[in-house]
Amino acid sequence: MKTFVAWLVLVVIVTGCQSTTESAAPPPARPPAAATATATVVSQEAVDERTDRLVIDSPAAGGERSVWVVKPAAWKPGSTGWRALYLLHGCCAGGAFDWLRTGEVARLTARLDAVVIVPEGGPMGWYADWRDGPGWETFHMTEVPRLVEPRYGVGTRRAVAGFSMGGLGAFVYAARHPGMFEAAASFSGVLDTRADVSGYRSFMAGNGVDTEDLWGDPSEWPEHNPADLAGRLKGVRLYASSGDGEPGPLDHGDGPVDGTEAAIMRQNRNFARAAEKAGVKVTTDFYGNGTHTWPYWIRSFERALPLLLPRDGLR
Repeated sequence: MKTFVAWLVLVVIVTGCQSTTESAAPPPARPPAAATATATVVSQEAVDERTDRLVIDSPAAGGERSVWVVKPAAWKPGSTGWRALYLLHGCCAGGAFDWLRTGEVARLTARLDAVVIVPEGGPMGWYADWRDGPGWETFHMTEVPRLVEPRYGVGTRRAVAGFSMGGLGAFVYAARHPGMFEAAASFSGVLDTRADVSGYRSFMAGNGVDTEDLWGDPSEWPEHNPADLAGRLKGVRLYASSGDGEPGPLDHGDGPVDGTEAAIMRQNRNFARAAEKAGVKVTTDFYGNGTHTWPYWIRSFERALPLLLPRDGLR
Protein backbone atom coordinates (compact mmCIF):
# COMPACT_ATOMS: atom_id res chain seq x y z
CA MET A 1 0.00 0.00 0.00
CA LYS A 2 2.97 2.35 0.51
CA THR A 3 3.61 2.34 -3.22
CA PHE A 4 -0.02 3.23 -3.82
CA VAL A 5 0.22 6.12 -1.36
CA ALA A 6 3.41 7.50 -2.87
CA TRP A 7 1.96 7.39 -6.34
CA LEU A 8 -1.33 9.08 -5.48
CA VAL A 9 0.42 11.85 -3.55
CA LEU A 10 2.03 12.85 -6.85
CA VAL A 11 -1.09 12.44 -8.99
CA VAL A 12 -3.84 15.04 -9.12
CA ILE A 13 -7.03 13.40 -10.24
CA VAL A 14 -9.16 15.75 -12.30
CA THR A 15 -12.49 15.92 -10.55
CA GLY A 16 -14.26 17.35 -13.54
CA CYS A 17 -13.59 14.24 -15.62
CA GLN A 18 -17.01 12.72 -14.96
CA SER A 19 -17.68 9.20 -16.26
CA THR A 20 -20.99 8.37 -17.87
CA THR A 21 -23.14 5.43 -16.95
CA GLU A 22 -24.39 4.95 -20.50
CA SER A 23 -20.98 4.15 -22.01
CA ALA A 24 -20.56 0.69 -20.48
CA ALA A 25 -21.53 -2.34 -22.54
CA PRO A 26 -23.96 -4.98 -21.21
CA PRO A 27 -22.37 -7.45 -18.79
CA PRO A 28 -20.96 -10.62 -20.30
CA ALA A 29 -22.58 -13.93 -19.55
CA ARG A 30 -21.01 -16.08 -16.87
CA PRO A 31 -18.69 -18.77 -18.16
CA PRO A 32 -20.34 -22.17 -18.66
CA ALA A 33 -20.20 -24.60 -15.76
CA ALA A 34 -17.80 -26.87 -17.64
CA ALA A 35 -15.24 -24.07 -17.76
CA THR A 36 -14.72 -24.22 -14.00
CA ALA A 37 -15.87 -27.78 -13.19
CA THR A 38 -12.35 -28.83 -12.21
CA ALA A 39 -11.98 -26.27 -9.42
CA THR A 40 -11.66 -28.24 -6.18
CA VAL A 41 -11.12 -27.68 -2.46
CA VAL A 42 -7.76 -29.30 -1.73
CA SER A 43 -7.63 -28.55 2.01
CA GLN A 44 -9.59 -27.09 4.90
CA GLU A 45 -8.17 -26.19 8.29
CA ALA A 46 -9.61 -24.54 11.39
CA VAL A 47 -7.84 -21.27 12.19
CA ASP A 48 -9.89 -20.81 15.34
CA GLU A 49 -13.28 -21.87 16.69
CA ARG A 50 -15.21 -19.89 14.07
CA THR A 51 -12.71 -19.38 11.24
CA ASP A 52 -11.65 -21.85 8.55
CA ARG A 53 -9.06 -21.51 5.81
CA LEU A 54 -9.83 -23.32 2.57
CA VAL A 55 -7.36 -23.80 -0.27
CA ILE A 56 -8.96 -24.04 -3.70
CA ASP A 57 -7.17 -25.33 -6.75
CA SER A 58 -8.49 -22.77 -9.23
CA PRO A 59 -8.15 -23.18 -12.99
CA ALA A 60 -9.44 -19.63 -13.39
CA ALA A 61 -6.97 -17.98 -11.00
CA GLY A 62 -4.12 -20.22 -12.08
CA GLY A 63 -3.30 -22.29 -9.04
CA GLU A 64 -4.04 -22.79 -5.36
CA ARG A 65 -5.80 -19.83 -3.74
CA SER A 66 -6.91 -19.28 -0.15
CA VAL A 67 -10.38 -18.41 1.07
CA TRP A 68 -11.11 -17.64 4.73
CA VAL A 69 -14.58 -18.34 6.09
CA VAL A 70 -15.89 -16.87 9.36
CA LYS A 71 -18.94 -18.70 10.66
CA PRO A 72 -21.60 -16.96 12.75
CA ALA A 73 -21.74 -17.93 16.40
CA ALA A 74 -24.96 -19.92 15.89
CA TRP A 75 -23.61 -21.91 12.94
CA LYS A 76 -23.65 -25.70 13.25
CA PRO A 77 -22.70 -28.43 10.77
CA GLY A 78 -25.68 -29.14 8.56
CA SER A 79 -27.40 -25.81 9.26
CA THR A 80 -28.73 -23.98 6.22
CA GLY A 81 -30.28 -20.71 5.07
CA TRP A 82 -27.37 -18.47 6.03
CA ARG A 83 -26.68 -15.25 4.18
CA ALA A 84 -23.22 -14.68 2.72
CA LEU A 85 -21.07 -11.58 3.16
CA TYR A 86 -18.10 -11.42 0.81
CA LEU A 87 -15.21 -9.17 1.89
CA LEU A 88 -12.65 -8.03 -0.70
CA HIS A 89 -9.19 -6.72 0.16
CA GLY A 90 -7.02 -3.88 -1.14
CA CYS A 91 -3.96 -3.86 -3.35
CA CYS A 92 -0.23 -3.95 -3.18
CA ALA A 93 0.53 -5.55 0.19
CA GLY A 94 -1.19 -7.82 2.67
CA GLY A 95 -4.18 -9.72 1.35
CA ALA A 96 -7.44 -11.37 2.31
CA PHE A 97 -6.39 -12.17 5.87
CA ASP A 98 -5.96 -8.44 6.53
CA TRP A 99 -9.72 -8.38 7.09
CA LEU A 100 -9.39 -10.89 9.93
CA ARG A 101 -6.19 -9.87 11.76
CA THR A 102 -7.83 -7.59 14.33
CA GLY A 103 -10.79 -9.84 15.12
CA GLU A 104 -13.22 -6.98 14.58
CA VAL A 105 -14.97 -8.64 11.65
CA ALA A 106 -15.60 -11.78 13.68
CA ARG A 107 -16.85 -9.75 16.65
CA LEU A 108 -19.15 -7.52 14.62
CA THR A 109 -20.76 -10.36 12.66
CA ALA A 110 -20.97 -13.00 15.41
CA ARG A 111 -24.71 -12.64 16.06
CA LEU A 112 -25.77 -12.08 12.46
CA ASP A 113 -27.09 -14.85 10.24
CA ALA A 114 -24.23 -14.52 7.78
CA VAL A 115 -21.26 -16.60 6.74
CA VAL A 116 -18.37 -14.23 6.00
CA ILE A 117 -16.33 -15.30 2.95
CA VAL A 118 -12.95 -13.61 2.44
CA PRO A 119 -11.22 -14.74 -0.78
CA GLU A 120 -7.70 -14.08 -1.92
CA GLY A 121 -7.64 -11.62 -4.82
CA GLY A 122 -3.96 -11.12 -5.61
CA PRO A 123 -1.87 -8.08 -4.64
CA MET A 124 -2.70 -6.48 -8.02
CA GLY A 125 -5.63 -8.57 -9.18
CA TRP A 126 -8.17 -5.73 -9.50
CA TYR A 127 -11.13 -8.11 -9.43
CA ALA A 128 -11.21 -8.83 -13.15
CA ASP A 129 -10.66 -11.66 -15.57
CA TRP A 130 -7.48 -10.39 -17.13
CA ARG A 131 -7.18 -10.18 -20.90
CA ASP A 132 -3.84 -11.96 -20.44
CA GLY A 133 -3.53 -13.38 -16.95
CA PRO A 134 -5.57 -14.79 -14.06
CA GLY A 135 -9.36 -14.92 -14.04
CA TRP A 136 -10.10 -13.41 -10.64
CA GLU A 137 -13.70 -12.55 -11.45
CA THR A 138 -14.45 -16.14 -12.45
CA PHE A 139 -12.71 -17.39 -9.32
CA HIS A 140 -14.71 -15.10 -7.04
CA MET A 141 -18.08 -15.16 -8.79
CA THR A 142 -18.24 -18.75 -10.03
CA GLU A 143 -15.70 -21.10 -8.43
CA VAL A 144 -15.83 -19.79 -4.84
CA PRO A 145 -19.65 -19.66 -4.55
CA ARG A 146 -19.98 -23.11 -6.08
CA LEU A 147 -17.48 -24.71 -3.72
CA VAL A 148 -17.81 -22.70 -0.51
CA GLU A 149 -21.47 -21.76 -0.15
CA PRO A 150 -22.94 -25.29 -0.09
CA ARG A 151 -20.26 -26.39 2.36
CA TYR A 152 -21.48 -23.79 4.89
CA GLY A 153 -25.21 -23.86 4.21
CA VAL A 154 -25.43 -20.48 2.45
CA GLY A 155 -28.78 -19.70 0.86
CA THR A 156 -29.56 -17.22 -1.90
CA ARG A 157 -28.94 -13.88 -0.13
CA ARG A 158 -25.55 -12.21 -0.44
CA ALA A 159 -23.79 -8.89 0.21
CA VAL A 160 -20.29 -7.74 -0.73
CA ALA A 161 -17.93 -5.09 0.63
CA GLY A 162 -14.33 -4.06 0.15
CA PHE A 163 -11.72 -1.42 0.93
CA SER A 164 -9.55 0.48 -1.56
CA MET A 165 -9.07 -1.89 -4.56
CA GLY A 166 -11.70 -4.10 -2.92
CA GLY A 167 -14.22 -1.26 -2.99
CA LEU A 168 -13.86 -1.25 -6.77
CA GLY A 169 -14.34 -5.01 -6.73
CA ALA A 170 -17.50 -4.84 -4.62
CA PHE A 171 -19.27 -2.37 -6.90
CA VAL A 172 -17.99 -3.92 -10.13
CA TYR A 173 -19.09 -7.42 -9.12
CA ALA A 174 -22.53 -6.19 -8.00
CA ALA A 175 -22.97 -4.35 -11.31
CA ARG A 176 -21.66 -7.09 -13.59
CA HIS A 177 -23.59 -9.90 -11.87
CA PRO A 178 -27.13 -8.60 -11.49
CA GLY A 179 -29.14 -10.42 -8.86
CA MET A 180 -26.05 -11.85 -7.17
CA PHE A 181 -25.87 -9.29 -4.34
CA GLU A 182 -28.55 -7.47 -2.38
CA ALA A 183 -26.10 -4.89 -1.07
CA ALA A 184 -22.58 -3.60 -1.73
CA ALA A 185 -20.29 -1.31 0.26
CA SER A 186 -17.04 0.47 -0.56
CA PHE A 187 -14.68 1.85 2.07
CA SER A 188 -12.19 4.34 0.59
CA GLY A 189 -12.79 2.52 -2.68
CA VAL A 190 -11.23 3.12 -6.08
CA LEU A 191 -14.46 4.16 -7.77
CA ASP A 192 -13.36 6.08 -10.87
CA THR A 193 -10.19 4.82 -12.56
CA ARG A 194 -10.98 6.82 -15.69
CA ALA A 195 -10.57 10.07 -13.79
CA ASP A 196 -6.84 9.71 -14.44
CA VAL A 197 -6.03 7.06 -17.05
CA SER A 198 -2.38 8.02 -17.49
CA GLY A 199 -1.84 8.05 -13.74
CA TYR A 200 -3.29 4.59 -13.28
CA ARG A 201 -1.29 3.23 -16.19
CA SER A 202 1.86 4.59 -14.58
CA PHE A 203 0.93 3.22 -11.16
CA MET A 204 0.15 -0.21 -12.55
CA ALA A 205 3.39 -0.29 -14.55
CA GLY A 206 5.30 0.55 -11.37
CA ASN A 207 3.77 -2.57 -9.84
CA GLY A 208 4.57 -4.81 -12.78
CA VAL A 209 1.13 -4.65 -14.42
CA ASP A 210 0.37 -3.71 -18.02
CA THR A 211 -3.16 -2.30 -18.07
CA GLU A 212 -3.59 -3.71 -21.58
CA ASP A 213 -3.27 -7.17 -20.04
CA LEU A 214 -5.67 -6.25 -17.24
CA TRP A 215 -8.51 -4.13 -18.65
CA GLY A 216 -7.50 -3.77 -22.28
CA ASP A 217 -7.39 -0.47 -24.15
CA PRO A 218 -8.60 2.58 -22.14
CA SER A 219 -11.72 2.64 -24.30
CA GLU A 220 -12.63 -0.68 -22.65
CA TRP A 221 -12.02 0.42 -19.06
CA PRO A 222 -15.65 1.47 -18.46
CA GLU A 223 -16.61 -2.21 -18.17
CA HIS A 224 -14.58 -2.39 -14.95
CA ASN A 225 -15.00 1.17 -13.64
CA PRO A 226 -17.62 1.70 -10.91
CA ALA A 227 -18.49 5.26 -11.98
CA ASP A 228 -19.33 3.98 -15.47
CA LEU A 229 -21.29 1.02 -14.10
CA ALA A 230 -23.41 3.04 -11.66
CA GLY A 231 -26.55 2.68 -13.77
CA ARG A 232 -26.39 -1.11 -13.46
CA LEU A 233 -26.60 -0.94 -9.67
CA LYS A 234 -30.28 -0.09 -9.47
CA GLY A 235 -31.97 -2.16 -6.81
CA VAL A 236 -28.74 -2.84 -4.90
CA ARG A 237 -28.37 -1.21 -1.50
CA LEU A 238 -25.16 0.83 -1.80
CA TYR A 239 -22.85 2.39 0.77
CA ALA A 240 -19.72 4.45 -0.03
CA SER A 241 -17.42 6.06 2.50
CA SER A 242 -14.23 8.10 2.32
CA GLY A 243 -12.22 10.67 4.22
CA ASP A 244 -10.53 13.77 2.85
CA GLY A 245 -6.94 12.80 3.68
CA GLU A 246 -6.49 15.20 6.58
CA PRO A 247 -5.46 13.46 9.83
CA GLY A 248 -8.61 12.71 11.77
CA PRO A 249 -9.83 11.37 15.10
CA LEU A 250 -8.58 7.84 14.50
CA ASP A 251 -5.05 8.91 13.54
CA HIS A 252 -2.16 9.33 15.95
CA GLY A 253 -1.57 13.05 16.13
CA ASP A 254 -1.04 15.53 13.33
CA GLY A 255 0.65 14.65 10.08
CA PRO A 256 0.73 15.46 6.38
CA VAL A 257 -2.30 15.15 4.16
CA ASP A 258 -2.80 11.57 2.97
CA GLY A 259 -2.74 12.03 -0.81
CA THR A 260 -4.21 8.59 -1.39
CA GLU A 261 -7.35 9.30 0.59
CA ALA A 262 -7.71 12.81 -0.84
CA ALA A 263 -7.69 11.37 -4.37
CA ILE A 264 -10.05 8.57 -3.34
CA MET A 265 -12.50 11.14 -2.00
CA ARG A 266 -12.60 12.86 -5.38
CA GLN A 267 -13.29 9.52 -7.05
CA ASN A 268 -16.08 8.78 -4.57
CA ARG A 269 -17.72 12.11 -5.32
CA ASN A 270 -17.50 11.30 -9.03
CA PHE A 271 -19.25 7.99 -8.39
CA ALA A 272 -21.95 9.64 -6.28
CA ARG A 273 -22.67 12.13 -9.08
CA ALA A 274 -22.81 9.34 -11.68
CA ALA A 275 -25.20 7.36 -9.48
CA GLU A 276 -27.45 10.37 -8.93
CA LYS A 277 -27.53 11.01 -12.69
CA ALA A 278 -28.54 7.38 -13.25
CA GLY A 279 -31.25 7.51 -10.58
CA VAL A 280 -29.38 5.09 -8.30
CA LYS A 281 -29.55 5.65 -4.54
CA VAL A 282 -26.27 5.57 -2.61
CA THR A 283 -25.80 6.01 1.12
CA THR A 284 -22.64 8.11 1.38
CA ASP A 285 -20.47 8.71 4.42
CA PHE A 286 -17.95 11.34 3.36
CA TYR A 287 -16.83 11.88 6.91
CA GLY A 288 -14.27 14.65 6.49
CA ASN A 289 -10.94 14.22 8.20
CA GLY A 290 -9.52 10.72 7.89
CA THR A 291 -6.74 8.80 6.19
CA HIS A 292 -6.36 5.66 4.04
CA THR A 293 -5.93 3.39 7.05
CA TRP A 294 -7.56 0.45 8.81
CA PRO A 295 -9.19 2.25 11.74
CA TYR A 296 -11.43 4.16 9.31
CA TRP A 297 -12.29 1.08 7.23
CA ILE A 298 -13.31 -0.90 10.31
CA ARG A 299 -15.42 2.02 11.54
CA SER A 300 -17.05 2.28 8.10
CA PHE A 301 -17.62 -1.48 8.05
CA GLU A 302 -19.48 -1.26 11.35
CA ARG A 303 -21.54 1.68 10.09
CA ALA A 304 -22.37 -0.17 6.86
CA LEU A 305 -23.45 -3.43 8.48
CA PRO A 306 -27.12 -2.44 8.96
CA LEU A 307 -27.31 -1.83 5.21
CA LEU A 308 -25.29 -4.90 4.23
CA LEU A 309 -26.97 -7.29 6.67
CA PRO A 310 -30.19 -5.85 8.08
CA ARG A 311 -30.63 -7.06 11.63
CA ASP A 312 -33.82 -8.95 10.89
CA GLY A 313 -31.28 -11.71 10.38
CA LEU A 314 -30.18 -12.05 14.01
CA ARG A 315 -29.89 -15.54 15.48
